[in-house]
Amino acid sequence: MLATMPEIQERRDVEFLRPQGVVAQLQGVSKTFGEVHALRSVEFSVRSGELLALLGPNGAGKTTAVKLFLGLARPTAGTVNVLGGNPVRAEVRTRIGAMLQVAKVPETLKVREHIDLFSSYYPRPLPQAEALAIAGLQEIKDRPFGELSGGQKQRVLFALALCGDPDILFLDEPTVGLDVEARRLLWEEIRKLIERGKTVLLTTHYLEEADALADRVAVINRGEIIAEGTPSEIKAKTCGRRIRCVSRLDMETLRAFPGVVEVRKDRDAYDIRVAEAEPVLRELLMRDSSVSGIEVVGAGLEEAFLALTQNGNGSSQPQTSGRQ
Repeated sequence: MLATMPEIQERRDVEFLRPQGVVAQLQGVSKTFGEVHALRSVEFSVRSGELLALLGPNGAGKTTAVKLFLGLARPTAGTVNVLGGNPVRAEVRTRIGAMLQVAKVPETLKVREHIDLFSSYYPRPLPQAEALAIAGLQEIKDRPFGELSGGQKQRVLFALALCGDPDILFLDEPTVGLDVEARRLLWEEIRKLIERGKTVLLTTHYLEEADALADRVAVINRGEIIAEGTPSEIKAKTCGRRIRCVSRLDMETLRAFPGVVEVRKDRDAYDIRVAEAEPVLRELLMRDSSVSGIEVVGAGLEEAFLALTQNGNGSSQPQTSGRQ
């Protein structure tokens, strides 16, 4: 039975209470490409047994950070440490799995042949049947990669990332191209990997998934880590609350209320982001006695993301799909 998002989140909250050590770390890392500063003195770490989501606008430095962890790029300054060593070392690489945004594999090889090929690179790979089952590929295992849909190709790349039974997985936008059901199935399998003691760092534009599933979140903007913590901690520091209601007042009037951060309208209902709910509710009830459908909820990770990345840069936009 497919777990719901709240059920997965509840399990995550319980699991994250256990103590964890650091298994991957960037220490004072900068990376430049000519005159472009992709990363600026970045410091952050990934803990054993956690799912860390790395969030940021397009071009913020997410993929650069992942490539440094994989040893595919060298830092201009600072130190990269994965599983106690340099990620370019062979003994470290055999304990790492990776799924990148851009990956080229032979189009003519069948799915099971790809898994057998990649498994041969590792000393203790998963059985082929297990890798196929985790990624939901049993029914298409004999099809050539070139004949698969975009979503099916994503699932194959996920299987290739885990077929070596790695201790840590780096997943760069793993659910892009998947439909809703396939995305939830993939997340459930990732959580099972965490339960087995694996560690996952992923980049994603699906903020609602990071909100529900990540143990911790690191937000990167313009090559700098600007926030790090559990989703609840990030939201508590930046977002305040949201008031949903149906009101005869117009949007400009609501925006002028003291303490209102943002107002959106969806059909007949307003979604009002506020620093504090109580004073705004008092003003709302005083100005509109017919207001109805009032609901006060905690702000989500999307609001936190906007608040953080728009600080000093009002052009950033939240992403729900796409690539860095």
